[in-house]
Amino acid sequence: WRAELTPEQYEVTRNHGTERPYSGALLNEARKGVYHCVCCEQPLFYSDQKFESHCGWPSFDACSDDAIKYVKDSSHGMIRTEILCSQCDAHLGHIFDDGPTNTGKRYCVNSVSLTFRSMENTD
Repeated sequence: WRAELTPEQYEVTRNHGTERPYSGALLNEARKGVYHCVCCEQPLFYSDQKFESHCGWPSFDACSDDAIKYVKDSSHGMIRTEILCSQCDAHLGHIFDDGPTNTGKRYCVNSVSLTFRSMENTD
C-alpha cells in the first residue's frame, strides 16, 4: 500500500488516521458523481447521499449496498463506530446517529480515503 498511496492516504486508510478538519479536497465537492475507495476503487457513496454537516469532513446519509464494514472503535476515550471499505478494509471514518436527513445517519469520511468520479457532462 505504501507504494500505491500518498503518505497521508496511507496514514488514514491503513493506520486509521484522521485528516485535519476542513482540509480535504472533497469536502466542498458538489458535482454529481460517485465516491470510490482510494485503495481498491470500490464505489462507496453517491453524490445524492452527500450533505453539508459543518463538521469538517465530507458527510453522507447512506452508502452503497454492502460497501461498508462497521467496527466498534473505543480509541481516544470514546465509543464510536468505525467505517471501513468492505472490500479492502481501508479506514474511511466513522458513522454517527446525528444526521439531519430521514436516515438519521452521518457517515463522516476522510477526503483522502476517497476518489471522486464526476457523472456530469464535461463537453
